[in-house]
Amino acid sequence: MSPPNTPVPDTDLSPTLQLARALIRRRSVTPEDAGCQDLMIERLQALGFAVERLRFGAVDNFWAQRGDDGPLLAFAGHTDVVPTGPEAQWQTPPFAAELEDGLLKGRGAADMKGSLAAMVTACERFVAQHPDHRGRIGFLITSDEEGPAADGTVKVVDWLEARNTKIDWCVVGEPSSTTRVGDVIKNGRRGSLGATLVIKGTQGHVAYPHLADNPIHRAAPALAALAAEVWDEGNAFFPATSFQISNINGGTGATNVIPGSVTVVCNFRFSTEVSAAQLQERTAAILARYHLDATIDWHLSGEPFLTAEGELVQAAVAAVEAQTGHKPALSTAGGTSDGRFIAPTGAQVVELGPVNATIHKVDECVAAADLDTLSCIYQDMLARLLT
Repeated sequence: MSPPNTPVPDTDLSPTLQLARALIRRRSVTPEDAGCQDLMIERLQALGFAVERLRFGAVDNFWAQRGDDGPLLAFAGHTDVVPTGPEAQWQTPPFAAELEDGLLKGRGAADMKGSLAAMVTACERFVAQHPDHRGRIGFLITSDEEGPAADGTVKVVDWLEARNTKIDWCVVGEPSSTTRVGDVIKNGRRGSLGATLVIKGTQGHVAYPHLADNPIHRAAPALAALAAEVWDEGNAFFPATSFQISNINGGTGATNVIPGSVTVVCNFRFSTEVSAAQLQERTAAILARYHLDATIDWHLSGEPFLTAEGELVQAAVAAVEAQTGHKPALSTAGGTSDGRFIAPTGAQVVELGPVNATIHKVDECVAAADLDTLSCIYQDMLARLLT
């Protein structure tokens, strides 16, 4: 064992950790890929994967596939990472991929370069043991998940649909775990519907309110009604739909001026009990009761999706139990993921990855041993579904 604070050489590490470190060392801040996909492609081509590079706009993506027919199990993930923030605040350089006290440290260690490495090495072992496996294995990799997500997975899915390539089962490597690897599997996600509401009034002097029309005063009861509305009760897999106001902006900056308009930014995180169209209609009806001079712009980031049951959920649960000795919980909590683009094609989708306690934080890290366990879980799922 190396002395404390002595760099651990890659040769002392498992193939999964070696690859994870190589990926982390590439500064792939969204939408940059910085050569991460080249590393993965080289390993996959050596296994007999046919690789198609797909660049949309400024975004690098690729689709890799092994096998020509039968059920298709795809691994999906992203090579881009969020910005580091002030690097001086990091205990170790964010792209050094240092290994200390059993932790692999660096931006992307948990979200989600560790998962990418585990996917690749799982396939390497699986193919070595089952070179003539049934079905097909796919990789859908983007560098536009942490950014606008406009030229990444959504475009690759459109490309796959156009050539009638249908994914049966998809494993997204997002960090789903809470306290130990595999304790939570995400089998769905809530939808996300954003809105920008502009309420117009008449600007004037605060000392002469009868000569003005305060849009903030007009908006307040309508916003209270929206916040109090029960949109649904949720269901066995989803909590009730949540409406949240995230920003209110009005005024000139002066204390003696009634503003001419107020802008309200809000968001629905919604379940499968209600559609985006229904939320828009009900919001419009509530606003209409208050006779506001208002406009509203909507942005749908993704519909909710759910894989309540099926072969993929069964395989994921069984693999986690076999490799960790613990039964995972199924959950739809958290934000959105690229699974929202894949599920509408009819694919069964789950998210399964490392512990998410440090994602997007300074000093992001993951337990090194967890990545080897995760690789074994992925290999176990391959065996259950494709042998």
